[in-house]
Amino acid sequence: MIVVNIASNGLTVDGHAGYAETGNDIICAAVSALAQGMIHSLKALTEDRISYQIRDGHIDLKYENLSEQGRLLIDSFFIAVSDIQMTYGDRYVKINTAPDGRKTE
Repeated sequence: MIVVNIASNGLTVDGHAGYAETGNDIICAAVSALAQGMIHSLKALTEDRISYQIRDGHIDLKYENLSEQGRLLIDSFFIAVSDIQMTYGDRYVKINTAPDGRKTE
C-alpha cells in the first residue's frame, strides 16, 4: 500500500501499491510520477524553498510559506492522488491529512 501523509509543512509518500508486479504497477507509477512532477514543478516554476528526498518507495518533501503557485501545485497533487484513491480504493493508496482543515474528498 502507498501511504500519503499531507501536512501544512510537507508531505511524504511511502510504500508500494502492490497492484501488480514491480515494473507493471500502474498505481505506483502514477503516484510516483505525480509526486516527482510536483517536486520538479515547485523547483522550476516557483521561488519557494523546499527540501526533499527521493528513494525507492519513499518521497519526503518539506516546505514552509508556500507561494500561491506552490500551494496550487501541492493542491493539484492532492486532487490527483485522491482521484487515484477513489478509482482504485484505499487498499492500494491511503491518504492521511493533518488536522489543518484539508480533506481527502
